[in-house]
Amino acid sequence: MYLYNKMIKYSRNKDLYKLKNNREDNFSDRLSIFLLHFSFFLKNYKNEENKKILQEIYDLNFRQLELSIREIGYGDQSINKKMKDYLNLFHSMVSEIHFWDDFDKEKKSKKISFFLNDFTNIDNLVDYFDKFDDSLSKKTLNSYLKSVSNP
Repeated sequence: MYLYNKMIKYSRNKDLYKLKNNREDNFSDRLSIFLLHFSFFLKNYKNEENKKILQEIYDLNFRQLELSIREIGYGDQSINKKMKDYLNLFHSMVSEIHFWDDFDKEKKSKKISFFLNDFTNIDNLVDYFDKFDDSLSKKTLNSYLKSVSNP
């Protein structure tokens, strides 16, 4: 649960929303930012050794996401559709950032702007996610699981 809350905290970073096109952030924006953070997290720690724990983290995150959607007030039928949409979005993100380290800044900008098309100054977002990715790469998975990390 610590890791989920940490990802939520990242997604609430007010500086990220200063880069939006003249409108307030909404659940969809925050969710996209959350899913991008989680995608980078999985990119950094995905290996055979971590497979089981990452699956548990994945399951927990999407269970919590479903609970959040229910709290917003969506009905059971629309929750299934929303969850399917969010899962597809997430898997698309994971696929698109898999080779993040090999991309130049222009390609990274295209990837980020595809998922965050309401945001301006995509270069700042690329810089942010480059730093986030770098921070993840310098820490162990256990540092996140034992709640001692503070990137």
